[in-house]
Amino acid sequence: MQYLFLGLALVLLFIFGLKFVVNASPANMASTMRNIGGSTALMAALFLAATGRFPLAIPLGFVAYSLLRGNFSPFSGGFGPFPGNASKRAGQNSRVRTRTIEMELDHDTGDMEGRVIRGRFSPQMLSAMDQGNLIELWSDCQAGDSQAAQLLEAYLDRRFTDWRERAGAQPKGSDEPRGGPEGPMNVDEAYEILGLQRGASSADIGRAHRRLMKKMHPDQGGSTYLAAKINEAKDLLLG
Repeated sequence: MQYLFLGLALVLLFIFGLKFVVNASPANMASTMRNIGGSTALMAALFLAATGRFPLAIPLGFVAYSLLRGNFSPFSGGFGPFPGNASKRAGQNSRVRTRTIEMELDHDTGDMEGRVIRGRFSPQMLSAMDQGNLIELWSDCQAGDSQAAQLLEAYLDRRFTDWRERAGAQPKGSDEPRGGPEGPMNVDEAYEILGLQRGASSADIGRAHRRLMKKMHPDQGGSTYLAAKINEAKDLLLG
């Protein structure tokens, strides 16, 4: 009786899934197949648990859970992040790090967020700091971390329209790239800036570069410094 119930459930899942596959667009096909696989694995795990075969039911349950959450792919080689450790896919965020701050740029929205990793304001998030404290942080970086100062200029330009007048900074557009103690960019930093993983193709690098330059190019109201870093990353990886 248990096997009959399992067989009927699998047949119904197959028919239901086939209907969706026939009508689905190519963009939704992978998601549909993942849901079908997850549902099938879940039913099989419940059946195995009901019959007392827990050594088989438990790992199958994890597979079902990950498929239904979209965190497992047979082509990627394993499970994605568990709840509480989820992260965006590579290519959606760029990360630039200096001695003082770590900054992330969202490729889709162009929004910037940062965290202070050294100094008197560590470990605050930039979004939690008011204009006065951010200007103080920028002033500190002017003396000890010029690259962080340039990142903060880009962040402040997006958040406060009057910060340059208040801080006595140069007008926007005159923030030419300045050298820093970090030295030349390495390959790992280049991939982080473009939001890619090692092994990305030349086409992926080109697409990421174009997408980011649309957000950060000075002619579009972006940052001269970040545009220079994006160009440097592309040149290094395609060099």
